[in-house]
Amino acid sequence: MRNAQTRRMPAELAWFKSSHSGDEGGNCVEVATCPHAIHVRDSKMPNSPVLSLAPATWRNLTHHVSADTRT
Repeated sequence: MRNAQTRRMPAELAWFKSSHSGDEGGNCVEVATCPHAIHVRDSKMPNSPVLSLAPATWRNLTHHVSADTRT
């Protein structure tokens, strides 16, 4: 994956969970956006590595995921 990178992110990013995430502590990710990248991390391990995606890659990913949930 050429557009994906893992690295530590600055603390000032505003992270948020999916509206589909519950409070039960299941499989959740958090997302933070900035103009040049979308950052994704495990919500249960906020200090773990972060996956950084180009905005176009994020759009493709969310399109495919939402298409899979509609079938």
